[in-house]
Amino acid sequence: MDNRQSEQALESRILTETEIRPGKSFVTLAALVVGVLVAAAGQSVAAAAAAATAGSHPGSPVVAPALPARGAGDAAAAGALDDMAGAIAGELELRSAALDDSVAPFYLARGYRPAWAGTAQAAALLAAVEASREHGLDPADFALERLRQAVDADPATLSPAQRAAREVSLSDSLARLLRQLRYGKLDPRLLYREWNFAPQPGPSLRAGELEAVLAAPGLGAAIANHAPALPLYRGLQQAYAQYRAQAALGDWPPVPAGPTLHPGDYDRRVAALRARLQAGGESGLEAADPAYFDPLLAEAVRRFQRAQGLEADALVGRRTMAALEVGAAQRADQIRANLERLRWVAQDLQGDHLGLDIAAQSAELVLDGVRAWSSRVVVGRPSRKTPLLRDRVQHLVLNPKWVVPPTILKQDVIPAMVRDPGYLADQRMRVVDGNGQAVDPTEIDWAAVPRHGFPYRIVQESGADGALGRIKFVLANPYTIFMHDTNAPELFERSVRAFSSGCLRLEKPLELALLLLDDPQRWSAETLAAELDRGATHTIAVGREIPVLLLYFTAGLDEAGGVQLREDIYGYDGEIIAALTGRSGGAPSDSVRPAPGPTGRERAG
Repeated sequence: MDNRQSEQALESRILTETEIRPGKSFVTLAALVVGVLVAAAGQSVAAAAAAATAGSHPGSPVVAPALPARGAGDAAAAGALDDMAGAIAGELELRSAALDDSVAPFYLARGYRPAWAGTAQAAALLAAVEASREHGLDPADFALERLRQAVDADPATLSPAQRAAREVSLSDSLARLLRQLRYGKLDPRLLYREWNFAPQPGPSLRAGELEAVLAAPGLGAAIANHAPALPLYRGLQQAYAQYRAQAALGDWPPVPAGPTLHPGDYDRRVAALRARLQAGGESGLEAADPAYFDPLLAEAVRRFQRAQGLEADALVGRRTMAALEVGAAQRADQIRANLERLRWVAQDLQGDHLGLDIAAQSAELVLDGVRAWSSRVVVGRPSRKTPLLRDRVQHLVLNPKWVVPPTILKQDVIPAMVRDPGYLADQRMRVVDGNGQAVDPTEIDWAAVPRHGFPYRIVQESGADGALGRIKFVLANPYTIFMHDTNAPELFERSVRAFSSGCLRLEKPLELALLLLDDPQRWSAETLAAELDRGATHTIAVGREIPVLLLYFTAGLDEAGGVQLREDIYGYDGEIIAALTGRSGGAPSDSVRPAPGPTGRERAG
């Protein structure tokens, strides 16, 4: 048969299959095309797969095999491999709806050649699946019982169909494990509608990751290396193991409720406090009088408070008592939720970035792997949450004016004017119409505004005593969320700083501005201060464009590298834990309900 006849026969076979069986899946059609191409070239599927994968590098997108050159081979061995390839293609077709979506392109790239030999790799996979508990994952998600059966089975005694079923099961479990280890179990877009961080790669790229892990010298180590390589992730893993171990032993001894305990107090509750801290790992707290709140106990309380993100004042009041009452199992769940959060954003945390942690109420700029700037932050109050998203700084505004956004206008300014007609004057605010012309506020029936609407804008003039302070960092999001200076610096001294209407107030904005301007020839601390002192509103382009990440971690690292467990100010942890354990359908949070209108929510403050 000449080349033209071969091409016509190939075309006929493909058209016949697709016309007779139009419902066939991509797996079947891809297998047919590969198989027919290989058959037309006189080669085995195994030879085609070897040619296709030669020279590829780990993690590359998978591609269909290229046509191999003609050549002789061991017909019996090639036939056996072709039988297995057909059995694998059939197994993929049979289970296509239930498999991870990277498995089919993984086998397509291999020409449906088997990837699992013997039982050693299967045993390594089983061990990795059982160890997934250390990451806060559930081994049951990876067909644990089927894996155990695959390890116990001798592939040499199985039929091609049984070997194919084992083969596909192992690859599917590994694909699911790699996906959850690197990118997380949950889809954060179902929890937070503003979520726009880097998405998971598509099936083809993840098939390349699967190929690379299976090709590595040690499967167990390659799987372990797939988890985020972040110091915070490793620290949380260690803390997770410690709290799980404590939970297995039982909860810590309780501290009875009562008034605030102070250093120097004599109280029977002090003995219970001492016992609670000792059970939590503190040593050297033995005392002749356990009921005396001595200096050593005060220092232990301060350490505990710092580890919980509380003000380290050694006073055992309401918030410290609440932290003492949280059991070890609850702390383990808290860390588990944060391990999942880290997997969602691990890709975004690589390289330079400006991270603003809403739960920690702090920010840091990372350049070349080193913290270049950090600051305390005032974040959105629970009723006006700061959204979680990836953004960028578009430009800076010096001496910014503030146009009051609709939410604050409706909920704050208009009610204030009803109570006090002098409110606008006290706040240096004025009313303007659509043309920017001033409107006399005494001519407005403020009590009737909620019924009839408000056709004006309220503007606060620039100045250090304005709501935005002296500098504003304009972001690209459609929710009018931005970073800015503040006229209330005293709020940074508080341990809980959730007071804004969604925007982010920075304690050290001028230092950040200089780093983002990244032009020491033009901008120094002195020239920036001089420009601010001029008082004119002025927009400046940034010289350094880096990602701005609005994150939320209720477990992080403190300055000494120890794990710090923080208050869940927005109540997000329970939602994640419920979804991880299957107690929730993953419905969107009320905090991320989209607002009406094409531009989303209106926020500022």
